Amino acid sequence: MELDTLVREYLLLGLRFDRLEEGFVDAYTGDPALRRQVENEPRPDPRTLVGSARALRAELPSAGLTDERTRFLDAHLTALECSARKFAADDIGFVDEVAAYFDVRIAPGDEERYRDAHRRMDAVLPGPGTLAERMEANRAADRIPPDRLQDCVEAFNSALRDRVRAEYALPEHEQVDYEVVGDKPWSGFNYYLGGYRSTVAINSDLDQHMSNLPRLIAHESYPGHHTEHCRKEAGLVGAGQLEQTLFVVNTPQCLMAEGLADLALESIVGAGWGTWAQEIYADLGLRFDGERAEELAAASSGLLSVRQDAALLLHDRGASADDVAAFLQRWTLSSPERARQSLRFLSSPLWRAYISTYVEGYRLLGGWLAQAPVGPERSERFRRLLDEPLTPGALRDDVVSADGAASMLGRGRP
Repeated sequence: MELDTLVREYLLLGLRFDRLEEGFVDAYTGDPALRRQVENEPRPDPRTLVGSARALRAELPSAGLTDERTRFLDAHLTALECSARKFAADDIGFVDEVAAYFDVRIAPGDEERYRDAHRRMDAVLPGPGTLAERMEANRAADRIPPDRLQDCVEAFNSALRDRVRAEYALPEHEQVDYEVVGDKPWSGFNYYLGGYRSTVAINSDLDQHMSNLPRLIAHESYPGHHTEHCRKEAGLVGAGQLEQTLFVVNTPQCLMAEGLADLALESIVGAGWGTWAQEIYADLGLRFDGERAEELAAASSGLLSVRQDAALLLHDRGASADDVAAFLQRWTLSSPERARQSLRFLSSPLWRAYISTYVEGYRLLGGWLAQAPVGPERSERFRRLLDEPLTPGALRDDVVSADGAASMLGRGRP
């Protein structure tokens, strides 16, 4: 099969999933004629899509692509095959489903780590009442007044954009627009439109908090999703890697993107982000205790796996929705309403496995970045995440290789 033909068939395959479930294609910036072709076709049979994914994987070794592109497409065709099987109502275990989608194996977290996180959070927020009550009071004080949200968004968007453009080149005419929406299972969402433009939707159903907004803007825009899309469009797509014009959910691409985005604020601002944010809020006339917010974020980092555990309870162990909501409320110290919002995301047929992209993405990419010291070397690693078609397997191999080399050096290898 010719290279161009294989990539074209891969794009058509991915676009056809949007006919089965609208929203499956997160972004497509390629030839609009391919999208029109799919829109004019009959609704695809999931079994046919299973066969197409398998056939394309079989053709990959002889397609003439680089090893990097072959590895990328192989991982994504594996994920699409699993999605097609799910649409065909095949019985696939949840852990195996996540492994096929995201190239990671998940397991339950350690509740002792959650207890330790609660102890650390308790030390940051001392006072009367239960820790859950103190957390709720802290969230109430941290809430951004709705009539000030736009000002805050614009301020952090500008501040982060300036930092990113100084560190990582972006096209001059790139742009992010923000809109407020409701009735969504997520808190924020980046819609990449192509041509270096994004629309970021912020969910009005959820209160927005001063401690979270810098992370949200970094995640969705600078140097998160928008920045990654822009640089890959300018670099990879510009170099002819047209498979990068397609971004579909439930693929390794998602785990890489969400891990990058969750590490975005840490990577561009780093330690002291709380004080940095406090100064921006002060210019807006808002009081924010940045040092405490940063300490609380560090203390609560031990709760990373809680929502993935909730997904395992729901989809792997058959727990009831009420029991899962109670589990979330207990460990995340959230209100019943917030726990139910999280449960809604975990219960969505399209998004039910997606929580692992945040948990395992942060863990894998964070560990890989941490192999380099803070400074130019780590910035260069983050640039690679922005620019290269890396996969979870490629990063895992790199981590294992580095750990092996360090172990040999530790044994005094000549």
